[in-house]
Amino acid sequence: MHVHTIIEAGWVMPMAPKGALLTRHSVLIDEGKIVAVVPTEETQGIEAKEIVRLPDHIVLPGFVNAHTHAPMHLLRGMGADLPLMDWLQTKIWPAEGKLMSPEFCYEGSLIAGAEMVESGITCASDHYFFSEDVARGLTEAGIKCSVSGIVIGFPSAMAKNTDEYIQCAEALFERFANDPNVRVTVGPHAPYTVDDDALIKVRDLAHKHNARIHMHVDETQTEIEGSLKQYGVRPLQRLQNLGLLDERFISVHTVCADDAELELLARARASVVHCPCSNLKLASGFSPVAKMMALGINVSMGTDGVASNDKVDLLGETRLAAMLGKAVCQDTTQMKVADMLYAATMGGAKALGWDDRIGSLEKGKDADLIAVDLGNIDALPVFDPASQLLYSAGREDISHVWVNGKIVVKKQQQEGLRPLSRENAQKITKTWQNRI
Repeated sequence: MHVHTIIEAGWVMPMAPKGALLTRHSVLIDEGKIVAVVPTEETQGIEAKEIVRLPDHIVLPGFVNAHTHAPMHLLRGMGADLPLMDWLQTKIWPAEGKLMSPEFCYEGSLIAGAEMVESGITCASDHYFFSEDVARGLTEAGIKCSVSGIVIGFPSAMAKNTDEYIQCAEALFERFANDPNVRVTVGPHAPYTVDDDALIKVRDLAHKHNARIHMHVDETQTEIEGSLKQYGVRPLQRLQNLGLLDERFISVHTVCADDAELELLARARASVVHCPCSNLKLASGFSPVAKMMALGINVSMGTDGVASNDKVDLLGETRLAAMLGKAVCQDTTQMKVADMLYAATMGGAKALGWDDRIGSLEKGKDADLIAVDLGNIDALPVFDPASQLLYSAGREDISHVWVNGKIVVKKQQQEGLRPLSRENAQKITKTWQNRI
């Protein structure tokens, strides 16, 4: 047997099944696909062009950033300490009105993609204007992406009205119909910026292309109150009444959903994207994620745009979500390590309908994976690799990233003038670990 690459790891977390942790296993890659995940001892005799030995690392699927606004990297840090609607109306929308162009979206997305891939994100679902240029920036940075055909209830540099937004979305589906690294969603901005007639057109377009609908929903209490006043129902009930809620619906934020709305999402088999950093910075509230998981709702993780985060660190986002979720429901047994890492990988892939190709390390899937170094001081000693991946390691410990089997990130270990070498740190911690 001959393969292109063998990655020998201390641990492999394939996400299939959820929570599985394999010690001293190897991932075999050929022609951009995963050939097998096997005990390293079984790779003897297999020929490989490249063998990557990572005895202190945990290897897992690349992270899927299920909601972001990549061009907004060029607006990072703007409008701190403002409520959501003030932030949008006085800072973000005026800035976008001045800057919005294909060039702005391409260059912002190129920068965003570079930060994402360094952070172990191998696929991102974007929600912004000029999506063809967004896709160009993200794919040039080395990652897969899903981009949105935006629909919003006011004119922009991209379109003047609903029909023009729908036409732009149709053009996106045609443009990327045969692109293996880019998919298209329909992206109505939010219930408070898209009227019923436009939402019906969104629904019909999504049905026509069997596409996901990617939408901000139930982000603030103000949004809920406005919907009750204008439509007589809460936002998700309105979307249900209009026929938008099904397994293709992606509900972003969903901070203020009540129990009845969560039941709607569960029955529809819809997905939720949890963006805790953005929710906290904008004081939107605490999303009931533990309830969602208990109802069987597919939960994924997103960073949102850096103007409201202010970085794309999905590992850090997932750590925060786990700790925040435990505090919100006052139950340490909720938001388990396996569930949270699954949300950051397979959960995102399922939300995008891309779980046939990404999100887990299984034979035949795309070789999109990352290696995280647990041999650094910040993760030692290693008692529980999965737990320490989530709670101890940082994005700086992500040493290798592969997309379609191609290495796109390889960070060199820099000892420099550290007061304690990597080897000595491992020796000390191992000594004490062995006494337990």
